[in-house]
Amino acid sequence: MKKKMNYLILLVTTIFIVGCTNVEDTSNTDGETAPQEETTSNTNENSEKEEDATTVVDEPVVEETPTETNDDLISGYELIELDGGDLSGDRESGVVVDVGYGDREYWAFTNEYGQLVRVVAEEIILQDDSTEAVLSTGRYFSDEAKVPGVESDILDEGHVIADSLGGVSNAYNITPQENTLNRHGDQAYMENAIRKAGGATNFEAVISYSNTETVIIGHIVQYET
Repeated sequence: MKKKMNYLILLVTTIFIVGCTNVEDTSNTDGETAPQEETTSNTNENSEKEEDATTVVDEPVVEETPTETNDDLISGYELIELDGGDLSGDRESGVVVDVGYGDREYWAFTNEYGQLVRVVAEEIILQDDSTEAVLSTGRYFSDEAKVPGVESDILDEGHVIADSLGGVSNAYNITPQENTLNRHGDQAYMENAIRKAGGATNFEAVISYSNTETVIIGHIVQYET
């Protein structure tokens, strides 16, 4: 806007000078009429050049950031379907599975060893027991998938996305989680925060492993409420 204002002031100044020249020239004798016409002609030409110059303004080009589609998100993985209550505990390698209950789209990814390494959701939609088949326990299914090495005296069969947040119970949404942290620590805090907020967006959990076995060393979760 500042650049355009500068051009506008330049144009008004030029016109003002031309006007003054015309007034002064008309007060001269008839013998000076020819130079007056020449001066006026030259001034008008200069004015037109200045005016033309002010009309050339380069507008900045705004590039739109492309939105990531589901096809982009799951590219490079084999998409498979699995019942949310499948308790087998088996996982395939290099696949992506929807672990959202009903119409939710929560995408879970495995690596080349069949380990669950990432779960993402554009939007977390809370469980609705008034419209969904929810058990008295607050769960969609009576038990969780029996993933090898998950449950022990200190580990829970922990949901990456809990039932209350719309997650299912098959092997692609279950990881070993230290039971105190799962029930009373960071995992429980996160779930409670999302429930209080009425949901979340841009959810992503990244799960890391110390080896090619099932047991994890930790996972990082990020989301927006």
